Amino acid sequence: MRNTAKERMLAGKPAIGVVAGLGSPVAAGLLAGAGFDFVKVDNQHGDWDDASSLAAFRSICLAGCVPMARVRQNDFYAIGRLLDRGALGISVPMVESADEAGAAARAMRYPPAGRRSSAGVLMSHYGASYDQWINDEVFLAVQIEAVCAATRAEEILAVDGVDGCWIGPNDLARSMGVNLNSPAGAAEHEAAIMSVLQACRTTGKIPGIHTFNLADACRWLERGFLFVTVGGDGGLLEEGARGVLHGLGR
Repeated sequence: MRNTAKERMLAGKPAIGVVAGLGSPVAAGLLAGAGFDFVKVDNQHGDWDDASSLAAFRSICLAGCVPMARVRQNDFYAIGRLLDRGALGISVPMVESADEAGAAARAMRYPPAGRRSSAGVLMSHYGASYDQWINDEVFLAVQIEAVCAATRAEEILAVDGVDGCWIGPNDLARSMGVNLNSPAGAAEHEAAIMSVLQACRTTGKIPGIHTFNLADACRWLERGFLFVTVGGDGGLLEEGARGVLHGLGR
């Protein structure tokens, strides 16, 4: 199994994904079939457990898409459980130091590159050769979503085994205490995001960010972000339903 999303990003091309939070493997598979480069199964804020995450990863693979996940927390065993079920990419929330980034990196790969524990057969849909290629194909994105993380972004991203970042713009704004509805607050927020982008360029890592709509996604893609999620399954469902009703004059 090739991580085609990672291949795109390493080639300097953006990978566009979507966050799946509703806990439905069928919905995750439908999103994958729509043509996204990856679908991120959100175990932090979404309605997922081990069994439904496994089913979602398989549905995403069946659609020819790359399964990724956001882990609940920066925990060796939580990261390993999602990898064991077939995630090819992991986003780790609230990484605020190089030490925390190192802990996430060690959980991602088998020795000697990391300390990941040997897995069982839950990812059997990848075939018997899984151990031979998985270290090269997994993608680790540390989440930069606090002002202290943004100021330390270069040292965090310089950690071996960290492939890139995924900025949480809302939590970053809250951490900064800025009002995004004011010109000054919006400018300060954008400057912080652009500083993380520069840290990615300095360290040779992949810059990522979550966006909430098409215009937002285009804005950050134009600035050079490569690992970009555009909304989530719940929002897309609601948006589509409202669009139909609006078209019917309701």
